[in-house]
Amino acid sequence: MTREETLETLQAAAAARILFLDGAMGTMIQRHKLGEAEYRGERFKDHASDLRGNNDLLALTQPDIIRAIHDAYFEAGSDIVETNSFNATSISLDDYGLGGLARELNVAAAQLAREAADRWSAKTPDKPRFVAGAIGPTNRTASISPDVDNPGFRNVTFDQLVEAYGEQVRGLIEGGADIMLIETVFDTLNAKAAGFAVLEVFDELGLELPIIVSGTITDLSGRNLSGQTPEAFWNSMQHLNPFAAGMNCAFGAEQLRPAVADMAAVADTLICAYPNAGLPNELGEYDQSPEEMAELLGEWAQSGLINIIGGCCGSSPDHIKAVIEAVSPYPPREVPVPEPRMRLSGLEPYALPQ
Repeated sequence: MTREETLETLQAAAAARILFLDGAMGTMIQRHKLGEAEYRGERFKDHASDLRGNNDLLALTQPDIIRAIHDAYFEAGSDIVETNSFNATSISLDDYGLGGLARELNVAAAQLAREAADRWSAKTPDKPRFVAGAIGPTNRTASISPDVDNPGFRNVTFDQLVEAYGEQVRGLIEGGADIMLIETVFDTLNAKAAGFAVLEVFDELGLELPIIVSGTITDLSGRNLSGQTPEAFWNSMQHLNPFAAGMNCAFGAEQLRPAVADMAAVADTLICAYPNAGLPNELGEYDQSPEEMAELLGEWAQSGLINIIGGCCGSSPDHIKAVIEAVSPYPPREVPVPEPRMRLSGLEPYALPQ
């Protein structure tokens, strides 16, 4: 399909039923117990910095692992998978001495997800699959000083964030992403920089794609790190005319539900949510079973809160499969499905490497 056909299909699917995201990428990568050598691969075997933990790099050094993870989530029933690009901005990659690889990593990550989506769409023509380009918050915050003795200090500027995000967005679009997903927003100013970059690249390339914006609250007061409530976060981001908005990460479904309900009460767009598989234990691991997570999210669907649902930290294909079974009987939250951002003309179908 061309991008225009893909986006029309996405809109029709969202109007008809609740759509399903994938689960955690990191949880699945951890199962492989990769060491430094596996992260480096042949290409980066002599790199000066340690690379273990740089999951985004695996799109280049271990593409078969990333490809298999996408396949596992599609097999579980996901409609949308996220690219393995959460930290793939030059700002975050500079910690590993790899900032210059940002665009290449995003292209590669999007291509792997695109290839998987196309394979599964061919298997299930009645259920096309989609790719969301994952745009994380970076490891810096534009709103808060990292120096407790100098509250006015910032270690990143808005313009620097826009430049880094723009590079990421170009790579994701080049690789074949259908959706731009600005996620895990702990600082709304970072998200505004990401949104500005997305729109700037759309203008540059002469196309528009659906945008999803997903915030994260950092404590039970229901605010993000920069102090905004879900309602305030929506008011700050609605100028993007997002295809969907919502919450992810930080908490499990039980703790995240009030924030999602607050967002659903004010947002005139689709609601997207993907909580963690409960709260982490003392070892930082997630113990919530697929059945427990599914029961909680089934109630969300029954209450008419959601349009797009998935899992974040600790969730696996088993969690997503159970959630799909619990949620599928219920209709999506009632809201007019927004027109996807589609200023498209004469675009050819995706041309991926053979």
